[in-house]
Amino acid sequence: MTGIKKRLTVFLESLRFPWLLLVTLVLFLVNVFVPDVLPFVDEILLALIAVVLARLKRKMPGASS
Repeated sequence: MTGIKKRLTVFLESLRFPWLLLVTLVLFLVNVFVPDVLPFVDEILLALIAVVLARLKRKMPGASS
């Protein structure tokens, strides 16, 4: 179990907005269990936002653009 925790910690540390990703994922999980008028529209949007946030990595200090 420590290997998974370490890998997750390293992944979260490499993100630009780790807390924003975690908040979005929590909102997504809550939204899955709450019924709504238009089924699956908000779930899909929150999932896409979470994926975009997970793809935003920090820029390396020595990397040139």
